[in-house]
Amino acid sequence: MSGADGTSDTHQADSGAGGGILSGIRVLDCSIAMAGPFAAQRLGDLGADVIKVEPPAGEWQRHAPAGGAAGNEINVSFLSLNRNKRSIALDLKSDDGREVLRELVATSDVFLQNYRPGVAARLGVDYETLRAINPSIVYVSVSGYGEDGPYKMRPGQDLLLQAMSGAMLSTGRDGEPPQAAGQYLVDAITASTAFEGVLAALFHRERTGEGQLVTVNMLDAITTLQMQELSVFTAGGVPQQRSAEPHAHVYIRSPYGSFATSDGFIVLAMPDLEELGRTIGEDSFIGLHTLDDSWRLRDEVFAKTAARLATNTSAHWLDAFSKTSIWAGPVYGYADLVADPQIAHNGTFVEYEHPTEGLVKTPGFPYKFSKTPARIDRGAPLTGEHTREILGELGHAAAHIAELAERGAIAVRDTLTNVQEHLDGAALADGAVLPGGSDAALPGEGAPESVAAESVAAGAPGPAPAHAEAAGERS
Repeated sequence: MSGADGTSDTHQADSGAGGGILSGIRVLDCSIAMAGPFAAQRLGDLGADVIKVEPPAGEWQRHAPAGGAAGNEINVSFLSLNRNKRSIALDLKSDDGREVLRELVATSDVFLQNYRPGVAARLGVDYETLRAINPSIVYVSVSGYGEDGPYKMRPGQDLLLQAMSGAMLSTGRDGEPPQAAGQYLVDAITASTAFEGVLAALFHRERTGEGQLVTVNMLDAITTLQMQELSVFTAGGVPQQRSAEPHAHVYIRSPYGSFATSDGFIVLAMPDLEELGRTIGEDSFIGLHTLDDSWRLRDEVFAKTAARLATNTSAHWLDAFSKTSIWAGPVYGYADLVADPQIAHNGTFVEYEHPTEGLVKTPGFPYKFSKTPARIDRGAPLTGEHTREILGELGHAAAHIAELAERGAIAVRDTLTNVQEHLDGAALADGAVLPGGSDAALPGEGAPESVAAESVAAGAPGPAPAHAEAAGERS
């Protein structure tokens, strides 16, 4: 049920997985940052048993504050991308750690990674190797630019792909700097693409029994997102050219964008010019009613509309437009969105209690199922929180688990009582640094430059730490 503030009823995240469309499906999530973990989380929301495989000190993003919001043991960004997962902490540099991973592969349905091309093979976790263990595995590889080709070794980072995709030159004024989206747009669409790929491959396996390799790359994902725009361009139509006014779309007739009012901002989307002219008192629009008019005069129309709208309040104009067929709406900040009555009605946000981070409020599920609703069965895991549990399911005796922990092949929760202290101590011991000058590094993973240069993740919102490939080097 949704509350008046737009959240579902608060509940304690359960300790075990519940039912769902993907109940009975096991996913090994060996990805970091955003694109891979977000895809895996969505599978977990639908009931899959998602096991996050991470190095003994945890994925680096656990410990990097997002927007200044630091958690107790887990930062807010990590919390938002890793619910409905269990954590097993493995050192994939060790033979024992890799053997445990192979045991997990034999019992799993999906393997998801975003290593840089070539790294999976060096670790012995490439598709052909894992397919030999489990022929029905759905193996998903997420990269920045593709598994091969001239750019395969470039770092796959959201802003770099926004820039390369042409998207940053589709809005704003000509002559002004290109403008990126204020969200990790490429990571998000890549995550959705990987999520769709998993579901399609599982459906194929259900019908045929066959597993398969699914490759997803950020460049293709953001390019495909611009299906309409690029189709117009490749058809030989209007070139991609920003103009004097800040149109919200390079190929849409005017007015289409945000406009300042006397007390804020509103947006207008492709109104009939005559009706717009009558509503805002712009007589020069009377007689302009064809699509050609609104395209040919798009800068003039935009500027005149902006001048008229600046003379009164947002409420005045939105009320006036509500009495017409003109599409108009308010410009929200996040505070406005969270408080909106439709958001409350939809139950868009969910709240749950996390054992170390307290109350967590986050967007929930963009789909609603009448028979098998998505749900939160557990919050984001602590590093190695479920190592002992998962190894027990694989048949490992308690004494052997303790032996593996003693050798450093695994980490269990009770061996990492203070993760940050563990990290800081390792940083001092190794002298390893994060790109940008941070003095926190993963324990035992100070990497030579040749390795550090490869360690930026596909789908990473920011720099990944310079650490060795087996402990989390990603695509």
